[in-house]
Amino acid sequence: MAKNPPSTIPEYIQAAPVEGHAHLYQLYELLKSVAPEVEEAIKWGTPFFIEPRFVFAFSAHKAHLSFAPPAAVMAAFGAELKAHKTTQNTLQVPYKKPLPDDLIRRMAECSLKLVSERKDDSFW
Repeated sequence: MAKNPPSTIPEYIQAAPVEGHAHLYQLYELLKSVAPEVEEAIKWGTPFFIEPRFVFAFSAHKAHLSFAPPAAVMAAFGAELKAHKTTQNTLQVPYKKPLPDDLIRRMAECSLKLVSERKDDSFW
């Protein structure tokens, strides 16, 4: 990443590894299309979408990106995620593989719906 920390998501993507730019811009546009009214922020050096709570986030790494929805969303999509590399809290997409747009879109829509419907933080 750059010496001066990015303050916007486009700055964050620009500072990420060049190999990931296409995937990161594609993911960013997809997430904005799902949640156009949600606030964008850089928190702890990572792009977040919040309304007013965490909706989802993503991060750039050397050879992959990570998409991070709430834990309840990861659990709800568990069967579909078996075909992908995951951690407990993220879906990892190598830059050399296609972005699973449809899966990420559905996960992002589910995240937004959960956040909109829930008044507590029980699903985190």
